[in-house]
Amino acid sequence: MEQPIIHISGLKKSFGDLSVLENIEFNVYKGDVVCLIGSSGSGKSTLLRCVNLLEVPDGGIIEVDGQNILEGSINVNRYRARVGMVFQSFNLFNNMTVLKNCMIAQMKVLHRSREEAEAKALHYLELVGMLEFKNASSLTLSGGQKQRVAIARALCMDPEVLLFDEPTSALDPEMVGEVLEVMKRLAKEGLTMIVVTHEMGFAKDVATHVVFMDKGVIAEEGSAEDIFQNPKEERTRAFLSRYLNQ
Repeated sequence: MEQPIIHISGLKKSFGDLSVLENIEFNVYKGDVVCLIGSSGSGKSTLLRCVNLLEVPDGGIIEVDGQNILEGSINVNRYRARVGMVFQSFNLFNNMTVLKNCMIAQMKVLHRSREEAEAKALHYLELVGMLEFKNASSLTLSGGQKQRVAIARALCMDPEVLLFDEPTSALDPEMVGEVLEVMKRLAKEGLTMIVVTHEMGFAKDVATHVVFMDKGVIAEEGSAEDIFQNPKEERTRAFLSRYLNQ
């Protein structure tokens, strides 16, 4: 039987007296596109940040390739190369060119040579349609261009899984499509992804598995067809009602 790349069980996280995640359990298999959906404040981004170790859970396990990353000591930078993250706010280095943004972590974390890092960076910049901007300052780019560079930078680390935290929420509407197209292409190529998104069209068309979160728990999960065509929970139906009639 196929083993999941990521296995999450009993995951809990609180901030003070506020419980943000409670008993979260699900698996991610190779090639999955898991979309986390739900209202703002439902715990989706906190869950993603726990998987990337930007937040430390209060309990439960997160196994990656069979290893519980919450036990013992792991090299966090090395781990984040394997489980990369694309943020809604891009997080590019403004004092570097597009090309250097895509090279720096490869050289410092993976200890690749400058030549190898540059070749990898050029490959992924071409993949996301940003090769012509390789020598541009990130300060001169549009939001959609910045996000495509951020995706290329994450791909340069050859991640097993790529996490997307609302990657289009900071973009102007006309720039959303260009980023979603890149993500659709990556999904077709078999990249394993966990995506926090409010883009229901993307989730409906691309997700292999949809997790609906509400008030810190998983209220319902299933295939995109299950969740969008035949949701079982009333709160899922209420959340999706404005999309199902479109």
